[in-house]
Amino acid sequence: MATTPVLRLLSLLFLLLPLPLREYLSASQHWRNDANAGVLHPIVLVPGLSCSDYEARLTKAYQPSVPHCGTMKGKGWFGLWENTSDLVAHDYVRCFQEQFSLVYDPVINDYRNFPGVETRVPNFGSARGFRYKAPLHPEYCLAALRGALEKMSYRDGDTLFGAPYDIRHAPPLPTQSSEVYSVYFKQFMRLVEHASKKNHHKKVILFGHSFGGHVALEFVWSTPLAWRKKYIKHVILVAPTTAGFVEPVKNLVSGTDMIYVPTATPMSLRSMWRTFESAIVNFPSPTVFGHEPLVITKQRNYSAYDMEDLLTAIGFGDGIEPFRKRALPKMHYFQDPMVPVTCINGVGNKTPLQLIYWESDFEKPPELVYGDGDGTVNFISMLDFDQKMYQRSGKKKQFKSIKLDGARHGNIITDEWALKRVMQEIIEANRISS
Repeated sequence: MATTPVLRLLSLLFLLLPLPLREYLSASQHWRNDANAGVLHPIVLVPGLSCSDYEARLTKAYQPSVPHCGTMKGKGWFGLWENTSDLVAHDYVRCFQEQFSLVYDPVINDYRNFPGVETRVPNFGSARGFRYKAPLHPEYCLAALRGALEKMSYRDGDTLFGAPYDIRHAPPLPTQSSEVYSVYFKQFMRLVEHASKKNHHKKVILFGHSFGGHVALEFVWSTPLAWRKKYIKHVILVAPTTAGFVEPVKNLVSGTDMIYVPTATPMSLRSMWRTFESAIVNFPSPTVFGHEPLVITKQRNYSAYDMEDLLTAIGFGDGIEPFRKRALPKMHYFQDPMVPVTCINGVGNKTPLQLIYWESDFEKPPELVYGDGDGTVNFISMLDFDQKMYQRSGKKKQFKSIKLDGARHGNIITDEWALKRVMQEIIEANRISS
């Protein structure tokens, strides 16, 4: 077909646009072309630690610490951690902390709910079934990514799905029990099979961010090899917490803001946070961090080898047994996923590497000594994960590692330039034959 003067003029005008805008428009056209060609593979999103909604039901066995916390007893399911402003409006923050806490059972070496409290994560299967609880950041919890995927013609419930999980628990080793994850992984398998069947038996792409990347990889490991070869096309991990790092130590000692509750402080939520298995599962590995001091006080220093002593020092002796029995064994466990994996990390950011509590006052925030990383996960942890993956998958060319300079742990999927790079890998995963 002959090129008309109008088309030639449009082409020239296109070349005058700034390079980032030209690239963006070109990529958008490629996405639409791929969608029109019917080459999109279904995607399951596994969000980070702050995203899942929660519902609770209080049974007759529930004995509230104060009478007010029992007002929902016997009234069926209610939103426990969904609209967090309700927690403040109904003076329910203290009740939330009690009802959201876990209890470690040393007899079965597993975690369970507070007695008399039943919980569930609603909306499993939907890519819109989870969200960030702070209203100032609606783009968090994969919302910006979901919008980009929808522009690419992905649709919730059709080609786009979500697998929210119980953020309090952590995926177990094959030799460990986990009532919660035994159910969740079965749900996850059925969801992948459903997504594949709904899309003419195409293989499925798994996408996990932060702790969701950890969950997605552990899910893959839990599946039979023949099953994952049949159903999983690609695993994309963005800023995954798949190796130990220093930030979880700070969160356990001084509290965290990952559980958003209006008016609450990290310190006020610390006792609840310490009951979660996910609070201790990503502690620094001794084989990676060695004997370098990670926590520094006037009396003594604590390396990755001394975490049990640190738990005693901060008054959390109850955490020693689950740390020893559940968290430590996971630091030495790694498998070849046997499916293609792409890992995307941010680097070049100040990331906590040492925590200084000089007067051993663990009730105050620490002074921080920084190293490289994405602002949350240490660079040395990323390198350890890459090395393990290359050793097991590199020869089969099934692993790809990407480092984005300046991309931070959370913003890597919200900042336009970084999100665009992530989207390029999703496009690439769709195109690669398998």
